[in-house]
Amino acid sequence: MIASKKSTAGAITRSNVALAIFAATLLVGGTVTEASAKSRHHYRVHHFHHHVASNHRSPGDDSWRNANASFGTTGHSFSGIASMYGNESGRQTASGQRFNENAMTCAHRSLPFGTKLRVTHGSRSVIVTVNDRGPFVRGRVLDLSTGAAHAIGLSGIGEVTAEVVG
Repeated sequence: MIASKKSTAGAITRSNVALAIFAATLLVGGTVTEASAKSRHHYRVHHFHHHVASNHRSPGDDSWRNANASFGTTGHSFSGIASMYGNESGRQTASGQRFNENAMTCAHRSLPFGTKLRVTHGSRSVIVTVNDRGPFVRGRVLDLSTGAAHAIGLSGIGEVTAEVVG
C-alpha cells in the first residue's frame, strides 16, 4: 500500500487504515471461522441429541467437569446425565472401530479408549468400553450405545453413575 503524503493532525494514513482493516479481519474472521466449524461439526455429527430435558443441577455444580477430566484409575467414579446414541451404526468411531449400536460401548470426552466402566442406572448396571468421543452436549457425562442403554433400562437420557473398572 502507498501511504498518503498528506498527514495532517487527526488524519489517518491509508496504510494505517489498511493495517487496521487487515487486523480486524484476522481477529473477527478467525473467531467466526472457528465458531462456524464447531457448529457445523456439532450439527453434522450430533444433531440427533436434541432432547428436551430438565437438568436438575444447580449452576454452581461442576460435577460434569470432573467427569471430563483425564483420569483412568480403577475405582474412580463419577455421576451425571448420560444419553443414548445409536443412529450412526457402521460409521467409524474416534478410536477407529466401526460403531455397533448393539455393542456395550460408550463415548466419553477424555477417558482413554479401551477404558472399562461399570455404568449404573437405578438398580441395573452394565460394563461398557470407551471407544468414541462425546457427548458434545453440556451437562452430559456419557453417550451410551443403544445396546448398553437398553441393558440398564435407559431410554433417551437419564442419571447414571460410572466407575472405572479397568
